[in-house]
Amino acid sequence: MQKFLTFKKSALKQSFVIIRKRRISLVTLFFILTTLLLAILLITNIFTKEKEQGYDSSTVLNRVVPIQELALVKYNYSGVIGYKDFIKIMKINIPLTEKSFLLKYNGYIKAGVDFKNMKVEVTGKDVHISLPKPKILDTLIDENSISVYNESMNAFNPIKISDYNEAIVKEKNTMIQDAIAQGILNDANKQAELVLTAIMKDMGFENITIAQEITLPRPN
Repeated sequence: MQKFLTFKKSALKQSFVIIRKRRISLVTLFFILTTLLLAILLITNIFTKEKEQGYDSSTVLNRVVPIQELALVKYNYSGVIGYKDFIKIMKINIPLTEKSFLLKYNGYIKAGVDFKNMKVEVTGKDVHISLPKPKILDTLIDENSISVYNESMNAFNPIKISDYNEAIVKEKNTMIQDAIAQGILNDANKQAELVLTAIMKDMGFENITIAQEITLPRPN
Protein backbone atom coordinates (compact mmCIF):
# COMPACT_ATOMS: atom_id res chain seq x y z
CA MET A 1 0.00 0.00 0.00
CA GLN A 2 2.83 2.39 0.82
CA LYS A 3 4.50 1.61 -2.49
CA PHE A 4 1.25 2.38 -4.30
CA LEU A 5 0.92 5.76 -2.53
CA THR A 6 4.51 6.60 -3.33
CA PHE A 7 3.91 5.75 -7.02
CA LYS A 8 0.73 7.85 -7.09
CA LYS A 9 2.49 10.89 -5.56
CA SER A 10 5.28 10.54 -8.10
CA ALA A 11 2.79 10.37 -11.01
CA LEU A 12 0.92 13.44 -9.72
CA LYS A 13 4.20 15.33 -9.40
CA GLN A 14 5.19 14.46 -12.99
CA SER A 15 1.73 15.47 -14.21
CA PHE A 16 2.06 18.83 -12.42
CA VAL A 17 5.43 19.40 -14.03
CA ILE A 18 4.00 18.65 -17.48
CA ILE A 19 1.03 20.99 -16.90
CA ARG A 20 3.41 23.68 -15.65
CA LYS A 21 5.60 23.29 -18.73
CA ARG A 22 2.55 23.57 -20.95
CA ARG A 23 1.51 26.73 -19.12
CA ILE A 24 4.97 28.21 -19.67
CA SER A 25 4.81 27.36 -23.39
CA LEU A 26 1.39 29.02 -23.73
CA VAL A 27 2.64 32.17 -21.98
CA THR A 28 5.69 32.29 -24.26
CA LEU A 29 3.53 31.85 -27.36
CA PHE A 30 1.17 34.59 -26.21
CA PHE A 31 4.14 36.92 -25.64
CA ILE A 32 5.55 36.23 -29.14
CA LEU A 33 2.20 36.80 -30.83
CA THR A 34 1.64 40.02 -28.89
CA THR A 35 5.12 41.30 -29.84
CA LEU A 36 4.53 40.52 -33.52
CA LEU A 37 1.17 42.25 -33.46
CA LEU A 38 2.65 45.38 -31.87
CA ALA A 39 5.49 45.40 -34.40
CA ILE A 40 3.03 45.17 -37.32
CA LEU A 41 0.93 47.98 -35.88
CA LEU A 42 4.04 50.14 -35.39
CA ILE A 43 5.31 49.59 -38.96
CA THR A 44 1.84 50.25 -40.39
CA ASN A 45 1.62 53.45 -38.38
CA ILE A 46 5.02 54.64 -39.66
CA PHE A 47 4.09 54.01 -43.31
CA THR A 48 0.73 55.70 -42.80
CA LYS A 49 2.41 58.80 -41.33
CA GLU A 50 4.94 58.95 -44.20
CA LYS A 51 2.14 58.66 -46.74
CA GLU A 52 0.15 61.39 -45.00
CA GLN A 53 3.18 63.66 -44.68
CA GLY A 54 4.27 63.08 -48.32
CA TYR A 55 7.64 64.02 -49.74
CA ASP A 56 9.68 67.18 -49.58
CA SER A 57 12.18 68.67 -52.07
CA SER A 58 15.17 67.01 -50.39
CA THR A 59 13.56 63.58 -50.66
CA VAL A 60 12.87 64.13 -54.36
CA LEU A 61 16.47 65.19 -55.04
CA ASN A 62 17.85 62.22 -53.10
CA ARG A 63 15.68 59.95 -55.24
CA VAL A 64 16.61 61.32 -58.68
CA VAL A 65 20.26 62.41 -58.40
CA PRO A 66 21.73 58.85 -58.15
CA ILE A 67 20.04 57.81 -61.42
CA GLN A 68 21.11 60.82 -63.49
CA GLU A 69 22.98 58.49 -65.85
CA LEU A 70 19.61 57.25 -67.15
CA ALA A 71 18.82 60.75 -68.42
CA LEU A 72 21.99 61.15 -70.50
CA VAL A 73 21.94 61.15 -74.30
CA LYS A 74 24.85 59.55 -76.13
CA TYR A 75 25.83 60.00 -79.78
CA ASN A 76 28.33 57.53 -81.22
CA TYR A 77 30.78 58.71 -83.85
CA SER A 78 33.09 57.16 -86.43
CA GLY A 79 35.18 59.46 -88.56
CA VAL A 80 38.37 60.28 -90.38
CA ILE A 81 40.58 63.21 -89.41
CA GLY A 82 42.68 64.78 -92.12
CA TYR A 83 45.74 66.75 -90.99
CA LYS A 84 48.05 68.90 -93.13
CA ASP A 85 50.59 71.56 -92.18
CA PHE A 86 53.64 73.42 -93.51
CA ILE A 87 56.59 75.28 -92.10
CA LYS A 88 55.63 78.93 -92.39
CA ILE A 89 57.59 82.15 -92.68
CA MET A 90 55.50 85.28 -92.23
CA LYS A 91 52.39 83.12 -92.60
CA ILE A 92 53.57 81.85 -95.98
CA ASN A 93 53.81 78.09 -96.58
CA ILE A 94 57.31 77.01 -97.47
CA PRO A 95 57.37 74.52 -100.38
CA LEU A 96 58.56 70.95 -99.75
CA THR A 97 57.78 71.23 -96.00
CA GLU A 98 54.32 69.68 -96.05
CA LYS A 99 53.45 67.06 -93.44
CA SER A 100 50.15 65.19 -93.35
CA PHE A 101 48.32 62.11 -92.13
CA LEU A 102 44.85 60.59 -91.77
CA LEU A 103 43.36 59.29 -88.51
CA LYS A 104 40.41 56.93 -88.42
CA TYR A 105 38.61 56.77 -85.06
CA ASN A 106 35.53 55.75 -83.05
CA GLY A 107 34.18 57.96 -80.29
CA TYR A 108 31.12 59.30 -78.54
CA ILE A 109 29.68 62.47 -77.09
CA LYS A 110 27.34 62.67 -74.07
CA ALA A 111 24.92 65.42 -73.09
CA GLY A 112 22.56 65.77 -70.16
CA VAL A 113 21.00 67.85 -67.43
CA ASP A 114 22.70 68.20 -64.04
CA PHE A 115 20.05 66.97 -61.59
CA LYS A 116 22.06 68.29 -58.65
CA ASN A 117 21.36 71.87 -59.73
CA MET A 118 17.66 71.49 -60.43
CA LYS A 119 15.10 73.21 -58.19
CA VAL A 120 12.15 71.33 -56.71
CA GLU A 121 8.98 72.68 -55.10
CA VAL A 122 6.55 70.25 -53.46
CA THR A 123 2.99 71.05 -52.38
CA GLY A 124 1.04 67.99 -51.35
CA LYS A 125 0.56 65.90 -54.47
CA ASP A 126 1.92 68.66 -56.73
CA VAL A 127 5.58 68.96 -57.74
CA HIS A 128 7.26 71.65 -59.82
CA ILE A 129 10.76 70.99 -61.16
CA SER A 130 12.94 73.68 -62.70
CA LEU A 131 15.74 72.18 -64.80
CA PRO A 132 19.07 73.84 -65.63
CA LYS A 133 19.99 73.97 -69.29
CA PRO A 134 21.39 70.76 -70.77
CA LYS A 135 25.07 70.73 -71.64
CA ILE A 136 27.79 68.59 -73.18
CA LEU A 137 29.19 66.40 -70.41
CA ASP A 138 31.76 64.22 -72.14
CA THR A 139 33.50 63.94 -75.51
CA LEU A 140 35.74 60.96 -76.09
CA ILE A 141 37.79 59.55 -78.94
CA ASP A 142 38.81 55.97 -78.17
CA GLU A 143 42.59 55.82 -78.48
CA ASN A 144 42.47 52.05 -79.03
CA SER A 145 40.31 52.56 -82.10
CA ILE A 146 42.66 55.03 -83.82
CA SER A 147 44.32 53.93 -87.05
CA VAL A 148 46.85 56.12 -88.87
CA TYR A 149 47.08 56.26 -92.67
CA ASN A 150 49.09 58.12 -95.29
CA GLU A 151 51.71 59.53 -92.97
CA SER A 152 54.13 61.83 -94.72
CA MET A 153 57.87 61.25 -94.28
CA ASN A 154 59.33 64.71 -94.58
CA ALA A 155 62.81 65.16 -93.14
CA PHE A 156 62.37 68.92 -93.11
CA ASN A 157 59.10 68.80 -91.20
CA PRO A 158 58.61 65.44 -89.40
CA ILE A 159 55.34 64.51 -87.72
CA LYS A 160 55.25 64.94 -83.92
CA ILE A 161 53.04 63.55 -81.17
CA SER A 162 51.72 67.05 -80.63
CA ASP A 163 50.39 67.01 -84.22
CA TYR A 164 48.19 64.00 -83.43
CA ASN A 165 46.97 65.63 -80.22
CA GLU A 166 46.18 68.85 -82.07
CA ALA A 167 44.20 66.95 -84.69
CA ILE A 168 42.18 65.10 -82.01
CA VAL A 169 41.38 68.29 -80.07
CA LYS A 170 40.12 69.98 -83.23
CA GLU A 171 38.01 66.93 -84.09
CA LYS A 172 36.41 66.93 -80.63
CA ASN A 173 35.34 70.54 -81.12
CA THR A 174 33.92 69.56 -84.51
CA MET A 175 32.05 66.65 -82.90
CA ILE A 176 30.49 69.01 -80.32
CA GLN A 177 29.35 71.53 -82.92
CA ASP A 178 27.98 68.77 -85.12
CA ALA A 179 26.09 67.12 -82.23
CA ILE A 180 24.56 70.43 -81.14
CA ALA A 181 23.46 71.09 -84.72
CA GLN A 182 21.82 67.65 -84.78
CA GLY A 183 19.87 68.46 -81.60
CA ILE A 184 21.69 66.57 -78.86
CA LEU A 185 20.89 69.23 -76.25
CA ASN A 186 17.18 69.13 -77.08
CA ASP A 187 17.26 65.34 -76.90
CA ALA A 188 18.95 65.54 -73.48
CA ASN A 189 16.27 67.86 -72.18
CA LYS A 190 13.47 65.58 -73.43
CA GLN A 191 15.17 62.53 -71.92
CA ALA A 192 15.49 64.28 -68.55
CA GLU A 193 11.80 65.21 -68.59
CA LEU A 194 10.84 61.64 -69.51
CA VAL A 195 12.89 60.08 -66.69
CA LEU A 196 11.76 62.62 -64.07
CA THR A 197 8.09 62.27 -65.00
CA ALA A 198 8.28 58.49 -64.58
CA ILE A 199 9.96 58.82 -61.16
CA MET A 200 7.50 61.46 -59.92
CA LYS A 201 4.54 59.27 -60.89
CA ASP A 202 6.14 56.34 -59.10
CA MET A 203 6.46 58.51 -55.99
CA GLY A 204 2.73 59.24 -56.10
CA PHE A 205 2.65 62.81 -57.40
CA GLU A 206 -0.46 63.64 -59.42
CA ASN A 207 0.32 67.08 -60.86
CA ILE A 208 3.84 67.21 -62.32
CA THR A 209 5.29 70.34 -63.89
CA ILE A 210 8.76 70.32 -65.44
CA ALA A 211 10.19 73.49 -66.97
CA GLN A 212 13.58 74.73 -68.03
CA GLU A 213 15.20 77.26 -65.75
CA ILE A 214 15.18 80.77 -67.15
CA THR A 215 18.58 82.45 -67.02
CA LEU A 216 18.46 86.22 -67.21
CA PRO A 217 21.37 87.90 -69.00
CA ARG A 218 23.77 89.74 -66.74
CA PRO A 219 23.88 93.50 -67.15
CA ASN A 220 27.14 94.85 -68.59
